[in-house]
Amino acid sequence: MPRVVVDPITRIEGHLRIEARQENGRIQDAWASSTQFRGIETIMEGRDPRDAWAFTQRICGVCTVVHAIASLRAVEDALDIRIPPNANIIRNIVHGIQTIQDHVIHFYHLHALDWVDVMSALEADPVATADLAGEVSPWPKHSRNYFREIKDRLETFAESGQLGIFANAYWGHEAYSLPPEANLMAVAHYLEALDWQRDVIRIHAIFGGKNPHPNFVVGGMASAINLDDTATINAESLTDIHDMIGRARRFVEQVYWPDLLTIASFYKEWASIGGGVPNYMACGEFPENDVRDLDSLYFPRGIILDNDLSTVHEYDPSLVREYVDSSWYSYEDGPGTGLHPYDGETTPNYTGPEPPWEYLQDEEKYTWMKAPRYDGRPMEVGPLARMLVGYASGHEDIQAIVDEALGRLEVGPEALFSTLGRTAARGAETVLLARKMEDWYDRLVERIRGGDTETFNGEKWEPETWPESARGYGYCDAARGSLGHWVRIENGEISKYQCVVPSTWNCSPRDAEGQMGPYEASLVDNHPLVDPEEPIELLRTVHSFDPCMACGAHVLDDRGNVVTKVRLDHGTGLGFGSPPDVADDEVGRPSDAADEVEAGGAS
Repeated sequence: MPRVVVDPITRIEGHLRIEARQENGRIQDAWASSTQFRGIETIMEGRDPRDAWAFTQRICGVCTVVHAIASLRAVEDALDIRIPPNANIIRNIVHGIQTIQDHVIHFYHLHALDWVDVMSALEADPVATADLAGEVSPWPKHSRNYFREIKDRLETFAESGQLGIFANAYWGHEAYSLPPEANLMAVAHYLEALDWQRDVIRIHAIFGGKNPHPNFVVGGMASAINLDDTATINAESLTDIHDMIGRARRFVEQVYWPDLLTIASFYKEWASIGGGVPNYMACGEFPENDVRDLDSLYFPRGIILDNDLSTVHEYDPSLVREYVDSSWYSYEDGPGTGLHPYDGETTPNYTGPEPPWEYLQDEEKYTWMKAPRYDGRPMEVGPLARMLVGYASGHEDIQAIVDEALGRLEVGPEALFSTLGRTAARGAETVLLARKMEDWYDRLVERIRGGDTETFNGEKWEPETWPESARGYGYCDAARGSLGHWVRIENGEISKYQCVVPSTWNCSPRDAEGQMGPYEASLVDNHPLVDPEEPIELLRTVHSFDPCMACGAHVLDDRGNVVTKVRLDHGTGLGFGSPPDVADDEVGRPSDAADEVEAGGAS
């Protein structure tokens, strides 16, 4: 059975390797390997819990805010600290705009090129493109001259022979279905989204002082409010935030959402491909009141089992366990052990072959990802899980936007359990958040006008007020899915810290029972492969999860010593294309050129 190896998968955060076996145009088996060495958890021990958010925020350069919020909530849970209402609203706004920005960036700059043939846009008629764009959206830039200018820029790229970010792709692949005009429209918005995202994320700099790592504080937010002081959150900065929220909503509603539905309409067959595991988990997010008031969560928490939308099961974080039977770690109690994060261990134990690897699928252990399970089951997390839980829970906003998408695409609810459903769910929640941001902003301004400017509760700030022993759980339903931070505090210091992140759930390897994780299962679910030397279909499904491997692999020698030496295979541009020489049973692998680097000593 011929093997397909794509390493590295690009247009993601971190290092991901996918191996598959295909036969008769279908993927029969798959393995997802995180080959990246990083580390945060082990260096948390012995540190001040009030500093935990700043360290864990550095787990990833993309998912910064969500790790900070999960960490803050874990410490605040352990020490029984309640934050002021203003701080909760500001956290929602900061998290909300990151999610909106992240989803738009994912669609245009990470995922769209799986569906959009950039070179086909050179054949488009700008007049017909303007007509098409006018039919799907009232966006004011949709003029003939606008699309003619975009086409001219693209032609200059092509004629120069230096395509830059558009190089080394599968242009012309028979799996592409969009007409040239739709491709040109998407390319135009790809470029426009670059400037848009840079604008709206400035909300982080206003509330948090900087981006991508805004400032936070245990007990609230480091965002002083005084309408008459230029050094604080004042009337001018609130007006700037108001305008950025408005621009975010307009782009999402008039560009991103119409583009997503238009492109999806040409790929309806993907509504039955890439479903994967039938279980979905949402830990809930965006508390309208106190973070512990779970009934106030805008996106509700819950569990969907066996694709059954008639029942939403209660989410209980005590049922989370992590296994390492297929991972390069060891547990003190040996194989088959599942540890709750409060008792988690992060002990590296590399048993694989010397890199560079030919295949990892033949190894018992093949990844740095652990295998989290909820009550023994693999779970998909992310926008699809949140929309499914909300839809099945009777959430009116979610039901309306999901029904809108299903109606526009003329498909039934069963289409949600797919690659297309996963991508559409991300867009649906982006629309909801873009609208909800205005509500949070209005509530914040109303409170400020009423004289409430408090953003920090320092009642239990000093260690003298803490118990000798405490533990806490911080949830955060991040852009990519359910995120959990678990902390133990002893005598004022962190004694244990564990993170179970979205990509750990989704990229989980096989567990002791042989159950695949979501990435792996989604690739063997009626998954086509027209040309195994150009496996664009594989990329479509993997990218639909929005992988972030940097969040999931945490290994580090805290003394700064070299742990091991690894080799980083250089991909070809966007991760497309095949190598010049491969064996008959080895396809889809990029260039064998590699550099040797030392890992360890820094995260």
